This record gives sequence, C-alpha cells and structure tokens, in this order.
Amino acid sequence: MNNPYLQKFKEQQLRVCQLKQLSILEEIDCICQKHHIGYWLDGGTLLGAVRHGGFIPWDDDIDIAMLQEDLERFVSVAPSELREGLFLQTPQTEPQSKEPIIKVRDLNSFYVEGADNFAADYQKGLYIDIFPMIAYPTLPRKWVKHITLGISKSYSILHKSHYYSLRSFVEFFWFGAKYVFNKCLWNVLYAIRPKNVYMSNILINNGYGIMHRKDAVFPLGTITFEGKSFSAPCNPDAYLSDLYHNYMEIPPKEKRKIHSVFIMPQLV
Repeated sequence: MNNPYLQKFKEQQLRVCQLKQLSILEEIDCICQKHHIGYWLDGGTLLGAVRHGGFIPWDDDIDIAMLQEDLERFVSVAPSELREGLFLQTPQTEPQSKEPIIKVRDLNSFYVEGADNFAADYQKGLYIDIFPMIAYPTLPRKWVKHITLGISKSYSILHKSHYYSLRSFVEFFWFGAKYVFNKCLWNVLYAIRPKNVYMSNILINNGYGIMHRKDAVFPLGTITFEGKSFSAPCNPDAYLSDLYHNYMEIPPKEKRKIHSVFIMPQLV
C-alpha cells in the first residue's frame, strides 16, 4: 500500500537527489574526456534530455552506456580518478551485491530500491548506472527478443536468493537448462551472422530485445542536459524510438512515479 507521507517525503528530496546525481555524471564525463573513453546518455536520461531538457520531472536516476571495451577501460581507471566520496560498484568490488550493472555510487547518501537486500552489506547510496553495449548479429527482432528474454529471465531467477524447497530445486534445473540453451543458440547465431549493423545492452540486461543501429549511435554527438553538454547518440530520435516508440508522449499522471522506495540525498 502506498504511504502518502513517504511519497511526499520522496518528492521533497527528489530535486536534491537529481542534482547530486548530476554532479556524479559531471565527474564521469571528466574522467572519460581525460582518458578518451566514449560514453553516451541512455534510457530515461536521454529521453529527459530530449523531451524536458534535463531530468524527467519524476525521475530519480541517471543511465549512461559505453561499449563493453570502453567500460573495461573505465573500470580500470575510475577507482584512482573518482573524487573522494564516490565508489565504483562492480561484482568484483562488492560481490555481496547481485546487481550485474556497474554503478558509480555516492557514499554520503542512501537510496533504497525495491530489490535491495538489507541483509547484504553493500553500498546503497545514490548512483549512476553504466550499461555495457555489445555488437548484435543481424537477426529478426522477434528472434532477438525471444532469446534475450529467455537469457535475462533465467539469469535473474538463478541469481536471486533461494530457499531450500522442491520449487527452488525444480527452478534451478529448469531455468538453468533454459539459460544454457538460449546462450548456446545465441553463440551459434553470433558466430555465423554479420555483426556490423546492430548493437545493444548485454543479454542479461536486455529482456525486451532492444536493438540499436550502430549508425544511430556513432559518431557520438552531444546534447544539453540540465544546462550542461554531455555525450549522446548522433541520432537520438532513432535511439529513443527503439526504446520507447512514441517517446514524446507524456505518460498519464498515475504512471509518473519515483522509482525509489526511499531517498536520503545527504547523510551528514
């Protein structure tokens, strides 16, 4: 049940949250420029830049993307480059977090998501998501959606917390087999089909089967977000159409929801 007092508190904290996330984005941008690492605004952040000139008014996160090889370079340099108070969260730096997405987190804040596990000791500050992008084989979109949905759903179930039961035992083998089958099918298609046209998020993060044309992303351009210039796909219209179809349409009021369960932008 929605708590109106908690909802009001989140709304009061939202702008402070957004501005702190903007400062993290500026830090990432500086590191990427210094080391010639390509990145671009992604998802709702790019949508906000195009439709609102900044954050979607009810949005409380920032998404960016990098080619997988560029993300590997960023991960290698970021720990020594990030300013004090920021933390690079990866499966290596915090194995307790089951999240497969790399994040840059602010340590002087608290941000609760619906999937957060408070029994696990990992950082839960405000963050920016960094999604790794890879080449996709040229395939019918319905094939891609079927395979990526099978992989992402199986991965999610296999990596959630399990309790000993007959159901968990059956789930382990059923979704394990489903994951292996779809991954093997993808590897075969990846090996025999051309990969010079499309790209997208890694398979475990792409349950919707989204594909972007590479020429809608590169060469990277820039876009204004909250009065500042950041990297963006060269064709934002095509990129956002792939993600949201009619992306300029404002959703009804009941769907304009803050993602987090709880926000505390400043701890001390």
